Amino acid sequence: MAYPAHPERVLPFEEARKIVETAAGDLLRKRTFSSEKIDLLGSSGRVLAEEIISDRDLPPFNRTTRDGYVLRANDVAGASEGAPAALRVIGEIKAGSPQYGGSLQAGEALEIMTGAPAPAGGDYAVVMVEYTSRKSDKVLVQRSVKPGENIVPAGSEARKGAALLAPGHRIDHATIAVAASVGKTQLQVYRRPRVAILSTGDEIVEISASPQTHQIRNSNSYSLAAQVAAAEGEALQLPIAPDDLSRLRELVGEGLKSDLLLLSGGVSMGKYDLVEQVLAEFRAEFLFTGALIQPGRPIVFGRIPPAASGVGAYFFGLPGNPVSTMVTFELFAKPMIDALAGAPPRPLPLLQARLKAEIKTKTGLTRFLPALLSGSQVELVRWQGSGDIVATAQANCYVVIPPDRAVIAAGEMVEVLIRR
Repeated sequence: MAYPAHPERVLPFEEARKIVETAAGDLLRKRTFSSEKIDLLGSSGRVLAEEIISDRDLPPFNRTTRDGYVLRANDVAGASEGAPAALRVIGEIKAGSPQYGGSLQAGEALEIMTGAPAPAGGDYAVVMVEYTSRKSDKVLVQRSVKPGENIVPAGSEARKGAALLAPGHRIDHATIAVAASVGKTQLQVYRRPRVAILSTGDEIVEISASPQTHQIRNSNSYSLAAQVAAAEGEALQLPIAPDDLSRLRELVGEGLKSDLLLLSGGVSMGKYDLVEQVLAEFRAEFLFTGALIQPGRPIVFGRIPPAASGVGAYFFGLPGNPVSTMVTFELFAKPMIDALAGAPPRPLPLLQARLKAEIKTKTGLTRFLPALLSGSQVELVRWQGSGDIVATAQANCYVVIPPDRAVIAAGEMVEVLIRR
């Protein structure tokens, strides 16, 4: 059966990225996410599926933030290096000590350590040890302090019962610290999205094979699997699809059972580039069929309606050249994996750096060229185009060249996409 050709839709980079972000937002609003409970340390990088509730006030006491002396602020009003205030030291409070139960009288002070509980009530403050000198049971205070200075009041960070973190929060070391502080040994997290990876083309062989001169090993499947894992997805590497409609149709159908399908190769205009034809048989809606970028112009993004495959699914047709595959994954596929994991898409990791050597190129495309960032300076690596994986492996970022710039002089500030 013949299927009508889909309209070509090649978009500027920003517009194509916006379409992906919109689709990701729709997923977050409409999708039902399953979850699992895992040990706290194993949750790093995952997406929180529960609220983290404070089981007590944070901090639970008036926490001291500096080593020094706790005293009544009024006792050192007007104190200076030339005219220090003399106070009597009546004791010591270290971290882990119970809260001091008494009250300081006029002219009294307590030596206190960082993290220790300051006395409750009154106009207490902590003067840093750097502004004091000690003589036996006397301390000379060389500056004034305001009430509450260097003390974090009990409950000022959070009250008991307060929601500290919400579902959809990406878990990192700080999240783990918060969860540990409220006694969570396990966390409920969303399950990792399953991402199917399908490399296509008769020229592709398994990496364990001894390729003939006209063949290449299936590096794309492995680089994509590594990128999926880094994005906290679960990669499913499908068998290589030959340039055969029947087998390609079978493998695409298998891939569409996952949360996301990544196809590598077969999306350009060649006679044997059959991917779009097969996707059309699944009633695919093509949201765009290319982006005005280098590398990666023939990137395809679309979705399959639920009636066609039993489950709705999004797919990317990624270019077959290895660097194009890596770049288009970072630019377009990663936001969808974020959303399928239950989290808002993370922004692109962009920063500014100074260009070490002049760049000359053609206008019309947004270019992401492999580069090496060192300190605040960046320079392109020598590469032979979007098939040069050796040069790309030596790079640690991409210089982003706007579509209206033909020449960027050495010393100019440029945008850099960090490789994560």
